[in-house]
Amino acid sequence: MKHISLGGLDVSRIGLGTMAMSGYYLDPTSSDAESIRTIQRAVELGVTHIDTAEIYGPYANEELVGRALEGRRDDVVVATKFGFVSHAGAGAGVLDSSPANIRTAVEGSLKRLGIDHIDLYYQHRVDPNTPIEDTVGALAELVAEGKVLHIGLSEAAPATIRRAHAVHPIAALQTEYSLWTRDPEAELLPLLRELGIGFVPYSPLGHGFLTGTIRSAEDLADDDWRKNNPRFTEGNFAKNLRIVDEVKAVASELDATPAQIALAWLLAQGDDIAPIPGTKRVTRVEENTAADGIELSAEQIARLNNLTPATGERHEQENMARIDR
Repeated sequence: MKHISLGGLDVSRIGLGTMAMSGYYLDPTSSDAESIRTIQRAVELGVTHIDTAEIYGPYANEELVGRALEGRRDDVVVATKFGFVSHAGAGAGVLDSSPANIRTAVEGSLKRLGIDHIDLYYQHRVDPNTPIEDTVGALAELVAEGKVLHIGLSEAAPATIRRAHAVHPIAALQTEYSLWTRDPEAELLPLLRELGIGFVPYSPLGHGFLTGTIRSAEDLADDDWRKNNPRFTEGNFAKNLRIVDEVKAVASELDATPAQIALAWLLAQGDDIAPIPGTKRVTRVEENTAADGIELSAEQIARLNNLTPATGERHEQENMARIDR
């Protein structure tokens, strides 16, 4: 698999997001054993970029990733995130990027992952109660101590990224980006390229929408969180199917799957972009990584570029309030 640089950090240009392995996408037939096989198969296929977070589970996902990577540590870049768990008593789901909380968080992540350093350590969401300079200053101390090698931000606004980067180089920004979430193209991508920061798109398959396997909201279980996502709700869902239909049309021309075309389009956006499609299935990781070998024509890229943007906000109101700040 081809590799790219995220602010100086070498990674496979297709990574693996592991959030789905810890209960975020309901699947009664999945198991930790299958998830571990999926991580290990990804590494066999050349994936070197594994992404997790302390909030996934919470905690359980880091432990699972640690078990899966035992004996394979030297083959991978381990990325995890802090700041969505307050260790001072408020608990999971509470933003806290204070220096003291970071100190507690990093020790917990290192222990659960079974490693002595984190290759890429992200602030999961910007904490409005802690100046970004204080947060990045604390992370810079961890870099100096060797516990963290590179620093990342997630869902941060351009002004915040500039302030953070002025304190210590930021290697990567993680934000949603796909054929149905094009927001980063206006301001974020130009800024990242100006500063030499790599871009890690999460949900590059639109929470599964771009795979073409979901044709109706009725295909989702009643307790699936996507039922509350504005783009999956009645009215918006039907309008957004036009995006999938064009992706499927391109896929048929190349004897590929819609997921592979969606990933190939992302890869074509620049050599500083490393998406992390998430899955907990060996078959899906094999499908996703094969996108590395797909070359879209200029005409196909233009058709996909010209798709009408998705209808509806990309998150419900509570989560929208936590991004781009």
